[in-house]
Amino acid sequence: MRSTPVSAAPRRGRRTALVAAGLVAALTLTATACGGSEDEADTKPGGGTSQAADAGDTGGGEGGLAAGLADRLKEHGIDVDKWKDGSWKNWDEDKWLSEAKDFVNPVIEGLWQPDRMKSAKEADKTVTTKDAAADQGATDPEPAPVEAVAEKKPYHENAAPVGKVFFDSPEGSMVCSGTVIKDVNHPGKSNLVWTAGHCVHAGGSGGWYRNIAFVPSYNDYGKSEAELANATATEMAPYGTWWADWASTSNQWIQGGSESGGDGAAYDYSVLHVKPEQGSKSLEETVGAALEVDFSAPSATEVSSMGAWGYPAAAPYNGLEMFKCVDRPGRLSLSPSLPTMYRIGCTLTGGSSGGGWFRVVDGETKLVSNTSIGPLENTWLAGPQLGRAAEALYQDMSKTYGGQ
Repeated sequence: MRSTPVSAAPRRGRRTALVAAGLVAALTLTATACGGSEDEADTKPGGGTSQAADAGDTGGGEGGLAAGLADRLKEHGIDVDKWKDGSWKNWDEDKWLSEAKDFVNPVIEGLWQPDRMKSAKEADKTVTTKDAAADQGATDPEPAPVEAVAEKKPYHENAAPVGKVFFDSPEGSMVCSGTVIKDVNHPGKSNLVWTAGHCVHAGGSGGWYRNIAFVPSYNDYGKSEAELANATATEMAPYGTWWADWASTSNQWIQGGSESGGDGAAYDYSVLHVKPEQGSKSLEETVGAALEVDFSAPSATEVSSMGAWGYPAAAPYNGLEMFKCVDRPGRLSLSPSLPTMYRIGCTLTGGSSGGGWFRVVDGETKLVSNTSIGPLENTWLAGPQLGRAAEALYQDMSKTYGGQ
């Protein structure tokens, strides 16, 4: 997934360490911040008591599958039992479903064990020199790198909505980051997760990834690799494992996304509807927090600071801890025909893809973008603006699947 390194470009003036530290302290994520301006509000993502999902039957159809899923699998010539026994590993072109309507993701209970989660490789998108220089007229100078800062532990008290998205691809088990978001049509009972399109679908050259699951507050106490040598499922996934029973991403990503982002990068976002591998409560009730999505697509010039959260897995990180970057956003244009993306200085690496970008609006922390692409040198990140197209995708997901 790597590509040609991005060439050096004029950088915005480097801020002092004191100012950068002040921004990080100001933009800490709570589901509902208490007063303050955009630069002053305390925004740590809502806390909630870490709890395992209640035991219960998540099935409803053949083989424990949700009603209708078994029929969809059969329509595509997929045998449910063979799929769970390993036939999902068949990535032949004629077996790789790619159309938006073809998403299937049956639960394989116990698949995502701690060791499998820890071994998952980072999913990231890096841009080429040509892509990054496509339309300098609408692109601001390259930002100075902002060193990622470790999130405070435990994560359920400081960044409860943030977690990891796991999935299988033809290259093996992969990992991204994601965020629990509010469901406007089901207040307080959301089962929706926001991530990047490239964390669920390969784009124009492939199809839907498989075994997509979300783990909020992964490794809640940020334990080291040595401390997690014999980790239990509860240590790694204190809120349980949540399988996507439906995923939506943009048609632009499905048709134009590529290994370097491509024409789909400006539309590189996705909404998952998830259900617990075990349990019956909603994700928002279980986690105790969710963030509203800001679809106003403000200009970068209107926003004084944005923060990106995620679990970087590529060196020098190992994917076990949550990190964040905060910076004043600039603009990145990949083509005159595509929407401008946000760009911030940040040293987060692969694995942070799909992680939410947050800003404070009237004292409330809201998700405003997600990590999509960055350079090989890991000095900055870019994410899509979330406007009408993203809101339409979100609303359709909420209305069609939110009540399930």
